[in-house]
Amino acid sequence: MSALLSRYKLAFTRQESVLVLITMVWGGTFLAVHHAMTVSGPFFFVGVRFATAALMLAAISWRTLRGLTSTEVKAGALIGIAIGCGYGLQTYGMQTISSSKSAFITAMYVPLVPLLQWLFLRRPPGLMSWAGVALAFAGLILLAGPEGNSLAFGAGEIATLASTLAIAAEIILIGASTGKVDVKRVTIVQLAFASLLAFLLMIPNAEKVPEYSPYLLFSALGLGVASAVIQVTMNWAQRSVSPTRATVIYAGEPVWAGIVGRIAGERLPAAALVGGAMILAGVLVSELKLSRKKGEG
Repeated sequence: MSALLSRYKLAFTRQESVLVLITMVWGGTFLAVHHAMTVSGPFFFVGVRFATAALMLAAISWRTLRGLTSTEVKAGALIGIAIGCGYGLQTYGMQTISSSKSAFITAMYVPLVPLLQWLFLRRPPGLMSWAGVALAFAGLILLAGPEGNSLAFGAGEIATLASTLAIAAEIILIGASTGKVDVKRVTIVQLAFASLLAFLLMIPNAEKVPEYSPYLLFSALGLGVASAVIQVTMNWAQRSVSPTRATVIYAGEPVWAGIVGRIAGERLPAAALVGGAMILAGVLVSELKLSRKKGEG
């Protein structure tokens, strides 16, 4: 067994270790967002959340904005659109599904990264990537709770699953822009675009500005700060961490979300827990790399 494990490469650098801590924070935000949906519509909340993050970063980094380039605006806009779609759909889904279930479905974006790289960057996924996709999909079926001969996919599950495509695109776009942009400037731009897109999506969703409540205010401000820290750290760390390596670390997100959700009283059925475990296994398997030892043919 030890000989088999030694064939796989799962070492962590300093940047990857920081991403582990960020993932813990990220996982803990699911429950807060889920509760916020009782006092706000999804897109308004996402808009306020990222507007807070953008304004906070702009206030402490306003001098660096003077050097903003067209490349940074373009990169920030594309990443911001992906963030707005990803978080918007994910938050929309949390109106009807638990935070734990949302987190596990969201983890599906990980095996999607190599597939999207194949589609857009002509980098075909390896055997382990395909195995990871198969495992994650099987886990998704269990997590969704099949009823009869069909999957019990409601609007919440479908919206959350759709959000994984945008989140996968975000990871790839961040990786593609590394070394070409200033981290602080591009982060401010992407947060601003994510906020703007979320506010615009209120229109087709027929969403109104909610009444003021202290919980909504503190949730939006707190998650805004968390979003700023998460995005800056992701942009900084992924200058030296590849998109596929980063996804291994992000696999811990649903685990932390599940722990927080369970402490708060959420209880997933046994089949759903098995499905979540299979998704996590698919995430890790898709990123494992077999390496040949010297002397092997």
